[in-house]
Amino acid sequence: MLVEAAQAGCRKSFDMLVLKYQRRLMRLISRLVFDPAQAEDLTQDSFINAYRALKHFRGDSAFYTWLYRIGLNTAKNFLVSQARRGAIIVLTDAEESEGFVDASSLRNIDTPESMLESKQLTQAINDAVDALPDDVRISIVLRELDGLSYEEIAHVMKCPVGTVRSRIFRARETIAEKIRPMLDRSKGDDRF
Repeated sequence: MLVEAAQAGCRKSFDMLVLKYQRRLMRLISRLVFDPAQAEDLTQDSFINAYRALKHFRGDSAFYTWLYRIGLNTAKNFLVSQARRGAIIVLTDAEESEGFVDASSLRNIDTPESMLESKQLTQAINDAVDALPDDVRISIVLRELDGLSYEEIAHVMKCPVGTVRSRIFRARETIAEKIRPMLDRSKGDDRF
């Protein structure tokens, strides 16, 4: 209803859409662009682009999927123009570690050693994600951190669902391969 009202010219409805999706879009863009101030500017640019294109939104997909595509394209265009690439994922919260097989070792932050291990693991994950090709990195970020479905990611990235599944599988395998030695090493230290 908000989208339809905004398409009819109701500025308050579009403002409500901005409030609803601003954080999610900022989170996506900030994973692609290192500079927080630049990510904020790109988020605003994305909403401006969305507002200008709102009359062309047909409702074939969810509004946020359409908006994510605009945000993704805005960020990609910026990165191309700056000849930079980047994304960083920081997993510092124990709740975000739930998907890992060895999540229990991430939750134990009572000792300096375990805190160091957690920081090293976080850095290894960031490095592994940062080293992924752009399409693979974007796919895993949209899936694991933004919670988009495979179909939504395919729509955002304009590719088949099978391609999305393949990219996410490759990302998970690459990340697991990079952090497996660290996890194996920490398991070996549990002698007591």
